[in-house]
Amino acid sequence: CGLLPGGKEGAGISSLGDALLERAMQSDGLRWLCTLSRACMNGCGQSKANVTFPYFPFPFPGFHLSGTVTEPATATEPEMTYKVAISFDRCKITSVTCGCGNKDIFYCAHVVALSLYRIRKPDQVKLRLPISETLFQMNRDQLQKFVQYLITAHHTEVLPTAQKLADEILSSNSEINQVHGAPDPTAGASIDDENCWHLDEEQVREQVKLFLSQGGYYGSGKQLNSMFAKVREMLRMRDSNGARMLTLITEQFMADPRLSLWRQQGTGITEKCRQLWDELGALWVCVVLNPHCKLEEKSSWLRQLRKWGEMDVCPLEDGNYGNELPNITNALTQSSSHSQDSLARPRRTVFTRAIEGCDLHWQDSHLQRIISSDFYVSPAYQREGESLLFNSQGQPLWLEHVPTACARVDALRSHGYPREALRLTVAIINTLRLQQQRQLEIYKHQKKELLQRGATTITNLEGWVGHPLNPIGCLFLTLTEACRLEEENCLEISGTEYTGDTKPPVYQHVPVTTGSQDSGESYLSLALEVALMGMGQQRVMPEGLYAQDKVCRNEEQIIARLQDLELDPVLVQTLRKQCILLLEGGPFSGLGEVIHRESVPMHTFAKYLFSALLPHDADLAYKLALRAMRLPVLETTAPSGDVTHPHHLVSVVPSRYPRWFTLGHLESQQCELASTMLTAAKGDMLRLRTVLEAIQKNIHSSSLIFKLAQDAFKIATPADSNSDTTLLNVALELGLQVMRMTLSTLNWRRREMVRWLVTCATEVGVRALVSILQSWYSLFTPTEATSIVAATVMSHNTILRLSLDYPQREELASCARTLALQCAMKDPQNCALSALTLCEKDHIAFETAYQIVIDAASTGMTYTQLFTIARYMEHRGYPLRAFKLASLAMTHLNLAYNQDTHPAINDVLWACALSHSLGKNELAAIIPLVVKSVHCATVLSDILRRCTMTAPGLAGIPGRRNSGKLMSTDKAPLRQLLDATISAYINTTHSRLTHISPRHYGEFIEFLSKARETFLLAQDGHIQFAQFIDNLKQIYKGKKKLMLLVRERFG
Repeated sequence: CGLLPGGKEGAGISSLGDALLERAMQSDGLRWLCTLSRACMNGCGQSKANVTFPYFPFPFPGFHLSGTVTEPATATEPEMTYKVAISFDRCKITSVTCGCGNKDIFYCAHVVALSLYRIRKPDQVKLRLPISETLFQMNRDQLQKFVQYLITAHHTEVLPTAQKLADEILSSNSEINQVHGAPDPTAGASIDDENCWHLDEEQVREQVKLFLSQGGYYGSGKQLNSMFAKVREMLRMRDSNGARMLTLITEQFMADPRLSLWRQQGTGITEKCRQLWDELGALWVCVVLNPHCKLEEKSSWLRQLRKWGEMDVCPLEDGNYGNELPNITNALTQSSSHSQDSLARPRRTVFTRAIEGCDLHWQDSHLQRIISSDFYVSPAYQREGESLLFNSQGQPLWLEHVPTACARVDALRSHGYPREALRLTVAIINTLRLQQQRQLEIYKHQKKELLQRGATTITNLEGWVGHPLNPIGCLFLTLTEACRLEEENCLEISGTEYTGDTKPPVYQHVPVTTGSQDSGESYLSLALEVALMGMGQQRVMPEGLYAQDKVCRNEEQIIARLQDLELDPVLVQTLRKQCILLLEGGPFSGLGEVIHRESVPMHTFAKYLFSALLPHDADLAYKLALRAMRLPVLETTAPSGDVTHPHHLVSVVPSRYPRWFTLGHLESQQCELASTMLTAAKGDMLRLRTVLEAIQKNIHSSSLIFKLAQDAFKIATPADSNSDTTLLNVALELGLQVMRMTLSTLNWRRREMVRWLVTCATEVGVRALVSILQSWYSLFTPTEATSIVAATVMSHNTILRLSLDYPQREELASCARTLALQCAMKDPQNCALSALTLCEKDHIAFETAYQIVIDAASTGMTYTQLFTIARYMEHRGYPLRAFKLASLAMTHLNLAYNQDTHPAINDVLWACALSHSLGKNELAAIIPLVVKSVHCATVLSDILRRCTMTAPGLAGIPGRRNSGKLMSTDKAPLRQLLDATISAYINTTHSRLTHISPRHYGEFIEFLSKARETFLLAQDGHIQFAQFIDNLKQIYKGKKKLMLLVRERFG
């Protein structure tokens, strides 16, 4: 690191080595660096190192180090040699150049290699005086020789410069001759000059710009987070480049063209980008809270932050551009005062907290004593006002806005003051404990009144979970870092990639250092305690989609860290104690007996607590989880008028509920909590009943209750063991509730739900099936009850699955038939066929069902339904009943002249065929119905043709005699059908000619040909047809081309 003042260089070498190692970890040359550092430490030569050096020593004059680094040849690349130059100033690399042309914000591997070689092998690098001292020792001839040799060695590069300098030196009036002496880059900077680590600012700008342009794709988000981590690393090493680099990053963020686009379109920033902005704002808070920054530095940052914050495109702290609809609550009346308050609400950007942080200082004597000593306790004789600074045990308190106090802790951690951060953290936790105790005392005095009223106006408007400064996460990390066991090999090297240790962290208890009596506490137990206190804070749901989503994400992040803790007896004791306090905390705790209607739900938190407590204190675990099941914002009976939001815009859209954008996620978490309890309570009927009641009371979504029912069923029926009856009954009861909830509402999963319920009831047993069959009207629609429920219950598979004896089968069948008849009475249109099918084996029930159909045929049933039932009757061997139903169906039908593709045509043909097969009487009965209902000539001619092909009565009804003769079209009943068919052809012809076009002429001629075939069935048919054609020629003589075609075909 160059020669330090006084000739001491060793003091800076080790720290520089560590710094270079840290920086190299981020570079692409990690493999080189690690191999090189091992080789250098082992004293190896060229053959053992990935990076080899020339035989001649490195010139190292004063504050400048230069050398040649050779990169060995590989299978695909030849050997490469690079010239490297490094400048130092007071233990910092201030500039680097390398012939590799590397463009990155980190040093290239060659710079790292040269620096490490100097650190590890100082004896092999020749030290030289600054070049100015060497020149001073030369006489004129030596100086001339030196200059000429230098120019000869680099004549193409330096000759123009050398000539220019020579001209200026020879000119007495030149600027160069007005200054005494000459610059020496190898002599180092003046003691008054600023010095800082080398940072390629242009590369920082380019890389951030590139990553932002990728919009979160190709891993750009990870790259930007890596740069943020680099800033934190710089701050921790007290590298002044940290703030410089953050400034460069922020400038590129503010220049992101998407900001203007999002603002113009009124759309929110994407979630990935929003998270990056949050980290940017948090880093600036850390920077401005540097406890040892200079006043002029802070002033400079403040000016810059205000400048950014005043820009229109600067993102707001709440995650949008302020045009999102506000929260809607019952308590707000539509008055102008609320709107005015909202309009006057100050604009808070992502930099606002950093700007506010510039007003904070570290000069408070009490704060200084807290962070400077582990043994700071209250004095024996306290002066006035000092009682507020310590608790009853004499431990110091820090009475400051909690997120602000935690921001101080984060700043201390970030700037490399871990011990000081720990001391302030302990003081904050002691303050939170005292606050918790006082809140408990307040609640004791108000408990009776609050329980009677069932509501509270007490709430925290600023929650600690999801807060922009992440106060709880900050305290937790500060405490757990002090307890973390670091493994020796925390890094793995694979190729050129850096892979961090993916194993969960391992912690040990580290006693809290305190001046008061030994409390037996550890930093680890404090970490658990403060996380529980923060997560259990009763707080109102913030406004806006992003803020609400952030609450959920932050909660999940903290819980993930909590799950890394191995709960030993000490931590279990802390867990139990804090859970009891949360349950007794009243309106100040999210798990208290009475909470604010718009409180953030505790489901996710309670699920963690339940799982953690269950092995140690099951009663407490269930009590806490059951308390957390509530979701009061969805309770329609919740009292209004208790919302204490100071700032609200009144929406023009009225609503029963506030705008909870994450409500779906919250309800799913509520469901997860319930499912966890159901699983744990398997086999315990009392606990299952309690959990079931909580579900029925608090969960309002049928789809979620259905999911719980399915989960319970799955757990209750493992593939490798017997079913659990208690849990099966719970699943069935939840399923019945779903049926009742969705009976009168539209639900696309309803059919699936009904089928599942029958499956569940089947698994429970025959009594469950009988029960749902008998109470079908409160659970199912008539269609569902007959087509799904009763049909499944009566299926062969169900009988086999239950291994039923004859009385049980008869009981089920009787219930199913009763259900079928009830459904047929209630909804004959949709249930009659199913009822007939279910009642087939019982003559009385079948006759009853048939009579229901007959009674309903003249009123509510359609021809399609009647034809379907008629076909069923024929299939079952009831042709006369089929005929009767078909006749009733015909009375509802009306086929126009042009409906020759109507779907009912097949039914009409079938009905006529059925009548014809039964005999002349039935045919005679149905033909008048056909003539009345069907006006389509082609259909009528088809029926007429079929009736003349075979003799009637071929069905062979017992007790009837049939002649076996073909029927004549000149006699009844076919005469009426023939006349109707001829009339239909005549009417259809005139109708078609009214709007006919030339392209349909050919089709029309074919139609007339079919008509002639029908005419000829009559005795005087040829005469009638000739007259018909003559009439057409006369009436439509204007259609000359068509009439010509008619003459050609028919004369």
